Amino acid sequence: MQQPVNEFALGKVLLINKPLHWTSFDAVRKIRNLIKIPKVGHAGTLDPLATGLLIICTGKFTKKINEYMGMEKEYTGTITLGATTASFDLETQPENFKDVSFLTEEKLQTATQQFIGNILQVPPQFSAIKKDGKRLYESARQGIEVKVEPRPVTISVFELTKIEMPVVYFRVVCSTGTYIRSLANDFGTALGVGGYLSSLCRTRIGNFALQNALSIESFEKEIKEKHSL
Repeated sequence: MQQPVNEFALGKVLLINKPLHWTSFDAVRKIRNLIKIPKVGHAGTLDPLATGLLIICTGKFTKKINEYMGMEKEYTGTITLGATTASFDLETQPENFKDVSFLTEEKLQTATQQFIGNILQVPPQFSAIKKDGKRLYESARQGIEVKVEPRPVTISVFELTKIEMPVVYFRVVCSTGTYIRSLANDFGTALGVGGYLSSLCRTRIGNFALQNALSIESFEKEIKEKHSL
């Protein structure tokens, strides 16, 4: 049974498939405009170049955001080997090109093992983490490198699902706070050729799955149909 639009104020959890090039806040702003209530927030940022599951909480359920943010995450995507980027993804241009022809599947699979378990990870310079009251990406875009301490994260699965050199396809299951961009960069470093994240999709947060998420267009259509009843 369809819920009246004003019931969003009582609290709902919306599963949205974030489009490519949208910021997480773009999605929140769009939902807020559609459901006409001010209390809307998301549980875990996705970069503009990532797609996939974004949990959006409305009304009284915004109190649950931290609970959802702390849940295990699953991602799929691609790492391009043989070059690096300053942002660890395609926000900046690839550079430092290297030959990858010597890399065998065995070498690639073996290199994943050092990143599985409880590890220390340095967040990317191009991230929203604050240092001395300023977000890292603000300094990075000014060409200023800020020293960031490594952080403990847990990666329970890092598997290569397909290899089409120089691109490798992966699936990762990890704790909150894990940067897949950093994993891509560190994986390339471990192989001696560099690497950057070339695509990313979040497929799961806790028990919430991408397959149950709505596109922005589908959600907008649903809301307009409710208005017309």
